[in-house]
Amino acid sequence: MKRRSLDPELPSESAELSLCEALLSLKNTEEMNAFLRDLCTPAELEVLVDRWRVVPYLLDEVPYREIHERTAVSITTIGRVARFLNQGNGGYLAAAARASRRRAARKKA
Repeated sequence: MKRRSLDPELPSESAELSLCEALLSLKNTEEMNAFLRDLCTPAELEVLVDRWRVVPYLLDEVPYREIHERTAVSITTIGRVARFLNQGNGGYLAAAARASRRRAARKKA
């Protein structure tokens, strides 16, 4: 995918940080859902959801074929997510850990 900046005065790194700041500014899941639905096409959102859906299975070391059978996510996508879980930037792991802590806190409440 070609990386470019629509505004030559705003480097793509600054635009990426601006997007991160926008995501962090949202207060709840309803705002995040609205933002993602405005930002992404339905197909793009489906790809993001599919990737996120397989993370818990991969963390539980469920075999790829079984993940595919449970989620209908392609083996290629499952492999891609697994690669980033193991060799990526730590984003999946951080988000999964925080999501797990939030779920546990809600169960206690």
